[in-house]
Amino acid sequence: MTILIHQPDVVAEVEEKNGAEEELVLDGGFVVPNINSFGQTFRDYEAEGDRQPGVENFYKTNHIHQTYDFVKRMRQEYGQLNRVEMSIWECCELLNDVVDESDPDLDEPQIEHLLQTAEAIRKDYPDEDWLHLTGLIHDLGKVLLLPSFGELPQWAVVGDTYPVGCAFDESIVHHKYFKENPDYYNPDYNTKYGAYSPGCGLDSVMMSWGHDDYMYLVAKENKTTLPSAALFIIRYHSFYALHRAEAYKHLMNEQDVEDLKWLQVFNKYDLYSKSKVRIDVEKVKPYYLSLIEKYFPAKLKW
Repeated sequence: MTILIHQPDVVAEVEEKNGAEEELVLDGGFVVPNINSFGQTFRDYEAEGDRQPGVENFYKTNHIHQTYDFVKRMRQEYGQLNRVEMSIWECCELLNDVVDESDPDLDEPQIEHLLQTAEAIRKDYPDEDWLHLTGLIHDLGKVLLLPSFGELPQWAVVGDTYPVGCAFDESIVHHKYFKENPDYYNPDYNTKYGAYSPGCGLDSVMMSWGHDDYMYLVAKENKTTLPSAALFIIRYHSFYALHRAEAYKHLMNEQDVEDLKWLQVFNKYDLYSKSKVRIDVEKVKPYYLSLIEKYFPAKLKW
């Protein structure tokens, strides 16, 4: 039995083989695993396991401290890009020492996930080289966890992102902990639109601070030639309330609607390519170095 799932510019198939487990087959043939590397379904924040208590505690801390004022302060501080100068590939190598404590699906070094994502996209979209590179760099902002970047706590670097300055949508994972966030009771920030206006565009919206927004600032301020859809993916790939629950669409403008189509394509590879399959880094490195040279300066300010 084959069930077609239709989305804008996205077609996936779910095939049930002889009554066995179902597999999700993405656009170009990338087969989505049924379970993550821990033997559980993807993004199951209630599943029992060694990582579950730590993941929930992470979101509790995150939801308490990610306020409008905190995000504004972080954007001003890190937007100066005065900490390090290095290439994109040098940054990729730094991620060998990073593990994301908010992720219930993966405990491998982050560079493994970057290459898994990029190579899965490359297989299905061979002509979209900008999307391959976006897969490689989308999580580079996690270097914020390292000493030379301020060694921020995990709650200020990783995890799902969401707008601050307006009401916290109930689709956000572990929403209950927002009740301990001071913005939850602030009438300037706890309504549907809060500090924003209908259709203002997501570029005008303050997102919870983390690696997504930081890498977006790095790419934009270093004048990358990647298309707008790539910057949209980098900044909003952890915004699951939008691209999974369709919340906050009342803040989007027409360009956001177009770019969201590519984010929905990308998200499947970002989420489901997490596995124990190893990538031969030296084999694929020359290809990605050529893309970095095409779309970025040799050295970037971070």
